[in-house]
Amino acid sequence: MRIMKYCRFEYKGKAYYGHAEGGSVIPYGKGYFDGGKRLSPVPIREVKLLAPVLPSKIVAVGVNYYGHADEMNLRKEIKPEPMIFLKPPSAVIGPDDKIIYPHVSKRLDFEAELAFVIKEDCKNVGEEDAGKYIMGYTCCNDVTCRDLQMTDNQWSRCKGFDTFCPLGPYIVADIDVSDLKLQSVLNGKVMQDSTTAKMINKPPRLLSYISSIMTLKAGDVVSCGTPEGIAPMKEGDIIEIKIEGIGTLTNVIARL
Repeated sequence: MRIMKYCRFEYKGKAYYGHAEGGSVIPYGKGYFDGGKRLSPVPIREVKLLAPVLPSKIVAVGVNYYGHADEMNLRKEIKPEPMIFLKPPSAVIGPDDKIIYPHVSKRLDFEAELAFVIKEDCKNVGEEDAGKYIMGYTCCNDVTCRDLQMTDNQWSRCKGFDTFCPLGPYIVADIDVSDLKLQSVLNGKVMQDSTTAKMINKPPRLLSYISSIMTLKAGDVVSCGTPEGIAPMKEGDIIEIKIEGIGTLTNVIARL
């Protein structure tokens, strides 16, 4: 089966949706991924990859790997229902964009996560039908002000700053995500090194549970939690989120 790598990119000052094919990207003549007329291929070296989707919301999942639960002393927080929270769409940035370190924080952490993108509006989806509503998978960095997380009663501030949801580089469709290598690499050093097989709640369960609460819109993102190995970043650091078969999402830390 052909694996599609959907993307969003800027070319000559204009943003396009399309897909990557070999060393080129194929722009679509209409918005989003409804396709329409295919335009002429463009060499990928001539475009800037953007966040592959502009979601109306990002639903993130906390404490979804036992290793991370243990390092955060949150094993007791693992319940039968997934722990979910929202990140604002204003947090989304793309590959090679800067993550801005807020002046109010003294510890800024990376969190490597597998995320999936909703294909079409859905509500009350059964686990057995979840695959019909998943367009594909991408890399996410659930950037977190860890010190603010420890002081606030909820996570909107510590995880909701502008630039705190890097996504990309592609949305990969028709890929088996049951056991993919998942890593974070900080300045060339592997920090998180795990596999999606260790995820507690898998994507079908997450989609079913979340859609029982809220309508998921086409283009929404669900980020599936991070494994153990989180650590702080500082200004000038380069953080890479790598997922086997999907790609590498690279960003740099900066201060305003």
